[in-house]
Amino acid sequence: MSDTQPDVRLRDTLGAVPAYKAGKPAPPREDLVTYKISSNENPYPPLPSVLKTVQDAAGRMNRYPDMSVRELTEALAARWGVTPDEIATGTGSVGVLGSLVQITCNPGDEMVYAWRSFEAYPIVAALAGAKPVQVPLDSQARHNLNAMADAITDRTRLVIVCTPNNPTGPSVTEDELRGFLAKVPSDVLVVIDEAYLEFVEPDHQIDALAIYRDHPNVCVLRTFSKAYGLAGLRVGYCIAHEPVAEALRKAAVPFGVSDVAQQAALASLEAYDELQERVDALMTERARVAQALAEQGWKIPDSQANFVWLPLGDDAMAFAAAADQAGLVVRPFDGDGVRCSIGETEANDRLIEVCEEFLNR
Repeated sequence: MSDTQPDVRLRDTLGAVPAYKAGKPAPPREDLVTYKISSNENPYPPLPSVLKTVQDAAGRMNRYPDMSVRELTEALAARWGVTPDEIATGTGSVGVLGSLVQITCNPGDEMVYAWRSFEAYPIVAALAGAKPVQVPLDSQARHNLNAMADAITDRTRLVIVCTPNNPTGPSVTEDELRGFLAKVPSDVLVVIDEAYLEFVEPDHQIDALAIYRDHPNVCVLRTFSKAYGLAGLRVGYCIAHEPVAEALRKAAVPFGVSDVAQQAALASLEAYDELQERVDALMTERARVAQALAEQGWKIPDSQANFVWLPLGDDAMAFAAAADQAGLVVRPFDGDGVRCSIGETEANDRLIEVCEEFLNR
């Protein structure tokens, strides 16, 4: 490696960009099976029909994909009762999120969101030179929407509501969200981030599309990475009113959504009844884990996603080390808590055991 340092001038704002800490893979061990429950992945392998579609599409990888992602755009529009002009796709919901910041925020503008929430939020804000405004969650690890409304200023251009919230799990109610939107200026774009939509219990669901139709400054962000099990193919989308969706398409990375990803997403939409069985099984496992932890004495938030949150504070790293010893890779947030994805039944059983041992240590 050369000792010579380049004179290239990089953007000053890079100094404010935090590093994204991805969940590390589970290292193989001879003494036991290890499990990765750190990244909120769907633990099930691809459906055979989806895998066959991917294999067929891979034979065309020498060709550029359709930059307009037309087939998937039309399928999503039909599924959600909107027009294709209201759909913008991208490389996972985080890719679309980056474009949302680009089209709304000039350097120095503000982006408001709850904290702790998705760790990509401060990254995409900093990359755009926007000022991240983090509003603490309430005592139940839920969005404090009243405080978020109070945090909006004349420099605010974008507000994100993550429901269910990653990494803590609770969702907002429809009444809460509508009351919040009544306080948001009409020129501020509000993003309803529903990456974990499919895991929400019926009595906790909101009608985000009805809210979207009632508010010209609202858009809805979704992904194929979680419930659909396409995390490795990177495809997400935004339902937005036409001027916003058009701007998103302009800001998108050309050819960002591969043909393989588009065809897999289309096949997954067609096979959703099969995927729903897997989602239901994960929700059942989530309830089982939550109940077991409650019986042990844990006080955890009401998760509506495919993970549970352990509010461990300064013990977060110690718990992660204990889990690692037991062959579980979890996602600790130093000084705050630990997020544990709902995975295979054996992984969930082991998590329950680790939690009991840690609580009684």
